[in-house]
Amino acid sequence: MLKGFFNVPAPVNEPVNSYAPGTKERELLEAAIQRARAEEADIPMYIGGKEVRTDKKGKLAPPHDHQHTLGYYHEGGKEHVAQAIDAALAAKADWENLQWEQRAAVFLKAAELASTKYRYRINAATMLGQSKNAYQAEIDAACEFTDFLRFNVAYMSEIYAQQPPANSKGVWNRVEQRPLEGFVFALTPFNFTAIAGNLPACVAMMGNVVVWKPSNTQIYSANVLMEIFKEAGLPDGVINLIYVSGPDAGDVIFKHPDFAGIHFTGSTGVFQNIWKTIGENIHQYKTYPRIVGETGGKDFILAHPSANLAVLNTALVRGAFEYQGQKCSAASRAYIPSSLWDDLKSRMETDIRSFKIGGTEHFGNFINAVIDEKAFDKITSYIDRAKDSADAEVVIGGEYDKSKGYFIHPTVILAKTPDYETLSEELFGPVLTIYVYEDAKWAETLKLVDSTSIYALTGAIIAQDRYAIEEATHALRNAAGNFYINDKCTGAVVGQQPFGGARGSGTNDKAGSMINLLRWVSPRTIKETFNPDTDYRYPFLG
Repeated sequence: MLKGFFNVPAPVNEPVNSYAPGTKERELLEAAIQRARAEEADIPMYIGGKEVRTDKKGKLAPPHDHQHTLGYYHEGGKEHVAQAIDAALAAKADWENLQWEQRAAVFLKAAELASTKYRYRINAATMLGQSKNAYQAEIDAACEFTDFLRFNVAYMSEIYAQQPPANSKGVWNRVEQRPLEGFVFALTPFNFTAIAGNLPACVAMMGNVVVWKPSNTQIYSANVLMEIFKEAGLPDGVINLIYVSGPDAGDVIFKHPDFAGIHFTGSTGVFQNIWKTIGENIHQYKTYPRIVGETGGKDFILAHPSANLAVLNTALVRGAFEYQGQKCSAASRAYIPSSLWDDLKSRMETDIRSFKIGGTEHFGNFINAVIDEKAFDKITSYIDRAKDSADAEVVIGGEYDKSKGYFIHPTVILAKTPDYETLSEELFGPVLTIYVYEDAKWAETLKLVDSTSIYALTGAIIAQDRYAIEEATHALRNAAGNFYINDKCTGAVVGQQPFGGARGSGTNDKAGSMINLLRWVSPRTIKETFNPDTDYRYPFLG
């Protein structure tokens, strides 16, 4: 990485606090949680710098305590989408003409605020609004969001520093990285506060203006992100935050001539429908929109007979069940050799029985609630079908209860056929499906892993045999955009493992890397000749 260009600070990953008993950060976070629970927030939309309130409100509640009210957000309609677009376009000229160092300073200040003044508030909001435990919230809301901002500023400086060689006498060649013409739509998910903040921020950093629609189940922490941006000095209208239905947003945005791109994280089905809609409307746009999306996953862990059992067990129970399996990268299917299955099952049962399940306010709880009732009902329907199926067996867990919160006990399904539905379909919950293969069928199992699912986001190989590691790494090169060797298939770190996958998992534009930022600029090549020719005749004509 180019260091010191225009004195841009060399980024380092934000240290992760432990929140162990007796630590100061634990005390501060517990106090922030208590303050948040003690008041009902009134959350407006932010359009052109104005706080917009309506007479229609949506309730926000912790998924693990759905009778408690965290606050209300003001719901918008198509008119607010149009207002947000107008505000973005009105802010565009001043923002894109601002020196890039000034834009960088805004987001570096936001990183500083997120990691200091707002650290416990943004973590508490993520814990309460998205039912994420203290450690998972710290990694996500405080650290990864901060990392995205700091590393992206460094990548931005590298992009602007890249220039063609001046290899012709009397000629100056240069490249100008222009923001896109128009506005960009950021459509963000519930499961990572960092992603929700990064999708609009990295686009704006490159001089673009944004209309941002978060998931309704992430609005509570999205509001804190917007407060951070505003306090950091982000000019009015650069990022406009609206709470509208997907159809209302799409009906206005995808018909607008100034639509220049979408930055998306969410389901494969929604993304494919968006792509189709953009294609149908392509003749209406001033420019071809940039379509960037990270979508679904059916992430795998493949164990070789040489695998270390302790490593394998830890990779599975952490990879499958941290944050209730609600990560695009969560281990959702595993392929286990028959020689290891009995011992592995015993280890998994012991660990899973030790899990404490409950609200995020109690730091001893490893497992919390899934995000909402719709997710709860979908996930439990798969569990119920597995209980009744001749092709599957629930071997661990399978219990659930939504009377107080949307709690699903970590569940392990043993599939008896390699094409059972929970081996190929995305559940997005605390359910891991195991397929046991005969040790001698290693090569056939590699083909199964590669072909069973439409997705290709993350995957892992657990093995001690180096030849097996090399074979799996090559055979599964298209099955995962992020591939792990002797580790769980989650936990990509900004600046270390740029994240994204292909096939049904998205455009693989790697959030947290220069690759992604290059999608939000349009280069112009400039050639200046200092001593131009004055006669059309070339020497060979003489």
